[in-house]
Amino acid sequence: MNGVIYARYSSDNQREESIEGQLRECKVFAEKNNIRIVDTYIDRAFSAKTDNRPSFQKMIRDSSKNQFDVIIVWKLDRFARNRYDSAHYKAQLRRNGVKVVSATEAISEGAEGIILESVLEGMAEYYSAELAEKVIRGQTENAMKCKFNGGPVTFGYYIDDEQHFQIDEETAPYITHIYNAYDSGMTMKEIAEDLNNNGVSNSRGGRFTINIISKILSNRRYIGEYRFRDIVVPDGIPAIVDKDLFDRVQASLEKNKHASAKYKADDEYILTTKLYCGNCKSFMVGESGTNHQGLTYRYYKCIDAKRGRGCKKKAVKKDYIENAVLNAVVASLTNDDYINQLIDALLEYQESENVDLKMLQQQLSKTNKKIDNMLNAIEQGIITDSTKQRLQELESKKKDIEIQIAQEEISKPKYTREQYKQFFNNAKVADLKDQAQRKALINYFVNAVLLYDDYALFYLNYKEHALKLKLSDIEKSSDTLLNALPAGGDIIDVTAFSIQNSRKKSKIVLNLLLI
Repeated sequence: MNGVIYARYSSDNQREESIEGQLRECKVFAEKNNIRIVDTYIDRAFSAKTDNRPSFQKMIRDSSKNQFDVIIVWKLDRFARNRYDSAHYKAQLRRNGVKVVSATEAISEGAEGIILESVLEGMAEYYSAELAEKVIRGQTENAMKCKFNGGPVTFGYYIDDEQHFQIDEETAPYITHIYNAYDSGMTMKEIAEDLNNNGVSNSRGGRFTINIISKILSNRRYIGEYRFRDIVVPDGIPAIVDKDLFDRVQASLEKNKHASAKYKADDEYILTTKLYCGNCKSFMVGESGTNHQGLTYRYYKCIDAKRGRGCKKKAVKKDYIENAVLNAVVASLTNDDYINQLIDALLEYQESENVDLKMLQQQLSKTNKKIDNMLNAIEQGIITDSTKQRLQELESKKKDIEIQIAQEEISKPKYTREQYKQFFNNAKVADLKDQAQRKALINYFVNAVLLYDDYALFYLNYKEHALKLKLSDIEKSSDTLLNALPAGGDIIDVTAFSIQNSRKKSKIVLNLLLI
């Protein structure tokens, strides 16, 4: 697993850990958890209250390059102190397959903030389609005319002065070559290697990958089809690929898709960075193997046990531990009274979180009062050149504040009780056989799972207690999805635990401040 380190130091707080200290802690964590550090991003004298941090922004952009899987921070407040910004950037990183972990904390800094962050991330995704509808209204007119609507230009085309697609005579032959090669039996990997070996660059100037080739082979734009959401124009742009060739390629893709998709789903370990060894508190990572009968088996194994570092924790079957965790999540969401209490806390916390918006609203109220006073003075005949100038200044200030309020409301939306309730209701009826929904439930609701030899502790983002289940109960509950939790499970009050780091000879407390 590849990772990067992000360190930040604020000059206005001399008591904070130094950059060097942060890097040292993060490197120890990376070594212990078998994470290979490929880069380091440092912001000096920048506050986490703002996201205007050069190295931070570069790291976010670099996350799309598939060069690292984990961002390690000394503490989670190094990443962001504003929970809305944290949720926004973590959601962006998740889409790029990157997770944020703390070298000294197992989870984020608790109370209502934990569930608020996870719910905000989930709801941001849930309502993205609705928000997108509002954003694209201005693009619909372009789509009706088959005009370019922004974003990366499709390889093989260029955009003319009137914003229409035109065939790029230099790159279009490569598109034809890719389709003919796949149709003749070459694999995507072989096609990508062939292009790279011949010095051909993709639309962004980089190397071709299997993913890029896959997208090219399934892009209907190459047969002249213009598509923007629900607007489809069959001959809206010039075609590069013959329709018969395109159809043959799609048939081949469909034939090969099912096996590869199943393999990918089976090999995706959704508890990565969530599952910890109860004995040594290291990550448990996914592994697979094949027995003498050719059957593939998958499991999670302690990284210290894997590397022979003294831990004797046995591996655990992938399917039954993942299913057991999902069952725990769904079962805990069935208490409507508790969910309503949780929503109350979320609404209250949401109101108290956005300090900037309240300040702007107060400024607007004061400005409106000043404008009213000026207007009253004018009505009473008290008017001078300075009066007019002052009124114009106040009106301009009012407009600026209103724009800032609008921007703040867009970037940090307030959700209603009904929206929160719908979010939790959707989670309760999630299809646990669908891989995307399984991942979403784990990402949004599971904080950590500590796996011991004979039992497991479940820490959920929205529960004040740890759920303790015997492994024998886990095996039973995991056989069927959406089971109620076994009656033998104990609810235990564990708000913190500690681990012993043998290298540092010191105790690290992992704060689990849960609702």
